[in-house]
Amino acid sequence: MGISEALQKRRSYYNINKDLPVEEAVVVEKIKELTELVPDAFNMKSSRVVVALGDKQDILWDKISEAFGGKVPKEKIDGFRAGAGTVLYFYDEKVVEKLQEQFQPYAANFPIWANQSSGMLQLSIWSGLRELGIGANLQHYNPVIDGAVKSLFDIPESYHLVAQMPFGGIGAEPDPKEKENIDLRVVVKK
Repeated sequence: MGISEALQKRRSYYNINKDLPVEEAVVVEKIKELTELVPDAFNMKSSRVVVALGDKQDILWDKISEAFGGKVPKEKIDGFRAGAGTVLYFYDEKVVEKLQEQFQPYAANFPIWANQSSGMLQLSIWSGLRELGIGANLQHYNPVIDGAVKSLFDIPESYHLVAQMPFGGIGAEPDPKEKENIDLRVVVKK
């Protein structure tokens, strides 16, 4: 599958389950491979990934539900909990700060570049999971859940949580996407 096809198949899958079409080890290897391949400004390697599987997957979403004290519908959280795992995306603020000190003229840009790299990593892993026949979706419950996540996984304080990606076997395909007039967003000048 080429990159365009992977991006076409990458969708927000909300009907996921614990039945992966491949072994967990294959998923973890794909995540490691893509984490190494995704570029980062100044080669800072600021991205950090935690993969919650098995009991940790269930406990994670229970903790997220608790952090919101019922303000997020239980059915929604249960849909994420139903997945086989969750990829937690972070960037390490210590790495960013070190480069800010080394390259002061660019200091304000390093947190932006760390977020950009995280976004590229999220899309790469999301597409890579889809290549494996796995569905996923992307959530942003941070910063409300930051403390609970760091405590559950013993995450260093310097790790800044960016996003959460529950994934699993595909229970149902999402509705087809409507085709947009892409010329409204892409302009070519000669």
